[in-house]
Amino acid sequence: MYIVTADEMYDIDRFTMEQVGLDGKMLMENAGRAVAERIESLGGKSDRILIVVGSGNNGGDGFVIARTLFNKGYNVEIVQIVPDKKVSGDALFHKTLFMSLGGQLAVTKDPEKIRKKVRKADIVVDAILGIGVNGMLRDPVAKIVSILNEEADRIISIDLPSGLPADEGMTEFLAVEASQTFVIEHPKISTFLQHTAPYYGEWETVPIGLSANENGVRIDRMVWGESNFRRSMPVRKMDSHKGDHGKGLIVGGNTVMPGSIAMSVKAALRTGAGLVTAGTTETVIPAVAAHCPEATYLLLGEKEIKPDANRTVSFDGFDATAVGMGMGRHDNAGKLVSRLVEDTLGPLIVDADGLHHLKPIISKVKERQHPTILTPHPGEMAMLLDTTVPELLAQPFSFSKEFAAEHQVYIVLKGQFTIITAPDGRQAVNITGNPGLAKGGSGDVLSGMILAMVMQKLSMFEALSNACFVHGKSADLLVAETHSEYDLLASDVIEGIAKVYRTFLK
Repeated sequence: MYIVTADEMYDIDRFTMEQVGLDGKMLMENAGRAVAERIESLGGKSDRILIVVGSGNNGGDGFVIARTLFNKGYNVEIVQIVPDKKVSGDALFHKTLFMSLGGQLAVTKDPEKIRKKVRKADIVVDAILGIGVNGMLRDPVAKIVSILNEEADRIISIDLPSGLPADEGMTEFLAVEASQTFVIEHPKISTFLQHTAPYYGEWETVPIGLSANENGVRIDRMVWGESNFRRSMPVRKMDSHKGDHGKGLIVGGNTVMPGSIAMSVKAALRTGAGLVTAGTTETVIPAVAAHCPEATYLLLGEKEIKPDANRTVSFDGFDATAVGMGMGRHDNAGKLVSRLVEDTLGPLIVDADGLHHLKPIISKVKERQHPTILTPHPGEMAMLLDTTVPELLAQPFSFSKEFAAEHQVYIVLKGQFTIITAPDGRQAVNITGNPGLAKGGSGDVLSGMILAMVMQKLSMFEALSNACFVHGKSADLLVAETHSEYDLLASDVIEGIAKVYRTFLK
């Protein structure tokens, strides 16, 4: 499932019509019929359905929805909030079809007349505006949108809620607050932004015959879901041994946070790593051993992680390394991060306190011959960017893409919608997970899972996307079966990894 900007969606439409040969009337018919089928599953023929239409393609979809439902005996009425002369082209064609069948249509932009109709409706279909909105709505549309939000019991939006920007960067807007949105073909970027996602309500995509990359429009953003996970995960051979599945090193832990590295180690082993070594202090080792007896150890100081400037401790022999979880922000830890950036072979995953230490030496990362993966939450990403969290969250796709390209790193920007970004600009969004993950230790678990995944026979992009999928899906299955979003712990998520594998990799 691709994720598109408004311009990319226009390009896909144009290519489909000009090169493939599907004209606009047919695409509008496909969209309206597909949405009408979904609406049928939500209500009965006794429900009063009010469809509020504007001009343009979104309004045209509304006319097709109305005609389709009207032909099947549904109680449908249209309110057209623009003058007749504003309805033209394909939308006018479908309006004419609806009227020729005897459908009911009122043309008005009077807010109080519309308010009365909305109050009487069981379902209001928002077909006012499409993806071309930029800036604040003006009256009368702004007033009508406010009336829908105030009065409607249930609002169904087409493609995206009217007034909502399709793209990043806009934080001031007035938009319909939909109960449900039927997205046409591909979700837009605003579906996955913290400040715009709630306006969609529940959402699903409806195919209408458009396609992206294979039809000449290159899209580098996608939703990573169950089918991607099933397709990409390698099947283990009957004669495989622990060395085939990766020997990983996890560096971190201190006296006051021994659980961080312990959870990372166990998560890595549960996810499929063959061998995992905890590089930590003498005081932390007993906590890791109690939590995960399968781990081995690399001693990095008695009470505090130290850089070992004389290089007596070797980091050779590991297929991948993760650093940062619970290591602290003292100078010695910073020196150790610098050494790991310079010395380690294979992928290097930097999380938590490691990101704090990485910032002053970020220029060194580009010199590495192996992949570097950064796993920040929004506060850490804003720190790396020297920006604010609100500025980051308004444009997380753009910020991540620019940073990954500039420093040649992979970014796993954690959040409600975790965004995975590759140095070449490819991006994936993980939509698994729930508020139960908003607990201390969840990030440590994810880092361990990433360590295991990057050591499997996967591309780096697939490995990171799969780790995020399993992490969130574990939480989802646990909440659905045995836990709640309140009591779920990071350690529970580790135990839920088996549920994900058993469910999706049978």
